[in-house]
Amino acid sequence: MKKHLCGIDLGASSLKVTIINAAGEVVGEANQPVTTMIPRAGWSEQDPGEWFAALCQAVPVALAAAGVGAEDIAGVGVSAGAHIPVLTDDAGVVLRPAIMWNDQRSAAEAAELQERAGERIVEIGLNRVNPTWTLAMLAWLQKHEPAVMARARRLYLAKDFLRFCLTGTWETDFSDAVGTLMADNVSRGWSAELCGLIGWDVARLPPIVEASAVVGGVLPRAAARCGLAAGTPVVCGSNDTTVEFFGVGAITPGVGGVKLATAGVLYLATLGPSVNPPISCYPHIMPGMYYTATGTNSCASAHRWLRDLMFVEGGFEEMDALAGGVRAGAEGLVFHPYLQGERAPYWDPLLRGDFIGLTISHGRAHFARALYEGIAFSIRDLLEAARALGLSFGTIRLMGGGARSATWRQIIADVTGLMVERTAAGDASFGAALVAGIGVGMFASPADAVARCVRLLDTTVPDPSAHEFYNQIFGVYKDAQAALAGLNHRLHALVAGLGED
Repeated sequence: MKKHLCGIDLGASSLKVTIINAAGEVVGEANQPVTTMIPRAGWSEQDPGEWFAALCQAVPVALAAAGVGAEDIAGVGVSAGAHIPVLTDDAGVVLRPAIMWNDQRSAAEAAELQERAGERIVEIGLNRVNPTWTLAMLAWLQKHEPAVMARARRLYLAKDFLRFCLTGTWETDFSDAVGTLMADNVSRGWSAELCGLIGWDVARLPPIVEASAVVGGVLPRAAARCGLAAGTPVVCGSNDTTVEFFGVGAITPGVGGVKLATAGVLYLATLGPSVNPPISCYPHIMPGMYYTATGTNSCASAHRWLRDLMFVEGGFEEMDALAGGVRAGAEGLVFHPYLQGERAPYWDPLLRGDFIGLTISHGRAHFARALYEGIAFSIRDLLEAARALGLSFGTIRLMGGGARSATWRQIIADVTGLMVERTAAGDASFGAALVAGIGVGMFASPADAVARCVRLLDTTVPDPSAHEFYNQIFGVYKDAQAALAGLNHRLHALVAGLGED
């Protein structure tokens, strides 16, 4: 009996393959980088062909690391970033590079859609239009690349195209469909009204199935390239945030999640949709449940920036050790992590990062501590904005590479006042493998998959006195943000003026 599962996740900069056994233990992993192209400022594209090439390189490495053969894999699950469209013609030929979720080229089209039908888009599709959503991207393509759009016969989302390379089939799940901003939450199908806003024919959109539905088997030609066995069942899968949040066991309403990755993301599991734009809302893997998601631009990216600036030799390990040796508050040094402007809760691309309160007594350790605290304050800013909309958080499940730092975990607990839980595994490739297990019958249900495979590694409890102290510093953080925002705008105008000369 086949007892292993394969989860595949296409991230922003790499593709990861994870092999797990029936107990949810990770037995093999592999990563393969993928290239992001920036043809113009604010644009972000990838070549879909490179995605499958990366899969074909990573799968054999993961199988070898696990010490299992292709014939031992019971099922395959695939995930990728939401919103990313791949357009093909009648023959299945990809017509152009895929526009990534962080691409900003469609800002004008998003604004026009918001003005023309903003309330209706939220009513039908749960979310407010902005350049992140597929609807706005397609509106841009209609205007600027009409020849491409005239030839387009099928739209694949990123994980669906990657799965198509394995199975030759065409479908998507409802969470990814919602991520296009072209689906109807009531009918759980495509919305002719939303598609009509951009002149898009619903017939060019894939059938919608359950994320755990087995949609096909690995084709012989794909098996020959990637190292999986021909005929291995492949489930539809879902977008990365959906399977990742599920993969840490966040299946109870009120459980939150914080992802310490390139960007910082705050999640909340809800019973039924919670529509509070600009906070995003997506269907959950659990039937009847949804989750909200909102994010801060700079998290691990800011962490990496400071490492490269001040900790070249010692790296993250030295940085973490020094931060842990400094008292809460970093001796009055406060960091605003707006190194790339900011999304929630300010939605201001002109904000700038800063360290305030700097004295001659501050050293590298204080900068490290202040960075950890500043990102935690940014996460608390997201929490406070969500609470102001009536959302309520219990515990937080921590995700992403930053979760490995005990110092950072304690800071997040103390700043937010919430218990922080960490699971043994929980990235998107792990979650995709669990979804595959549901589809092939290894697990009886999503709840059974979590009960059998998600293990709590540790819990970090907030210190009441530290939380009270951080409450006061957070007040300074907020006041300073408000005071400096106008100065940030003036600096931007000055620098932009120099660039025009």
